[in-house]
Amino acid sequence: MMIFVKPLNRKTFFLGLFLLFSIGFCFSQNPQGNGNFWDKIRFGGGIGLNFSNGGFNGALSPSAIYQFNEIFAAGIGANVNFFKFNDQQLWAYGPSAIVLVNPIPEIQLSGEFEQLRVNTSIRTLGSTVEEDYWSPGLFLGAGYSTNFATFGIRYNVLHDSEDSIYLNAWVPFIRFYF
Repeated sequence: MMIFVKPLNRKTFFLGLFLLFSIGFCFSQNPQGNGNFWDKIRFGGGIGLNFSNGGFNGALSPSAIYQFNEIFAAGIGANVNFFKFNDQQLWAYGPSAIVLVNPIPEIQLSGEFEQLRVNTSIRTLGSTVEEDYWSPGLFLGAGYSTNFATFGIRYNVLHDSEDSIYLNAWVPFIRFYF
């Protein structure tokens, strides 16, 4: 049996080499390198509820991060958001990736990318109008951190007032990790 291997082009080779050295550099900066992988995983996320006259909004965003050291962490998460106001209904769901940097223990800077699939429906006289689309968000944020919680604000640099599920580009947050 012969196995054929497609040769790598230069860009792919150098990109792979760069990523390998970058990951190695991150791990080499960790003075507690003998720890167990699972000891550095933190779980958390956020939850949101909003009730109004004729409306409801609920959001759940679980996530997990790997704490490389006391300054740098990165991870992945999921987002689910349900909104209902009178005859309008919206479901938004999708994955996210987050990077957290604590230059000092009380200050947390963050970068987060989320890709949401949005399903909307509006009932009108005798019919229902439905729309499905993707809504990306790239958030840059800053917050005040305590032991396991961070309170802050983030800005969506990809905000589109037509397709975003957020009213404006500025979004306050409370983030928990245990």
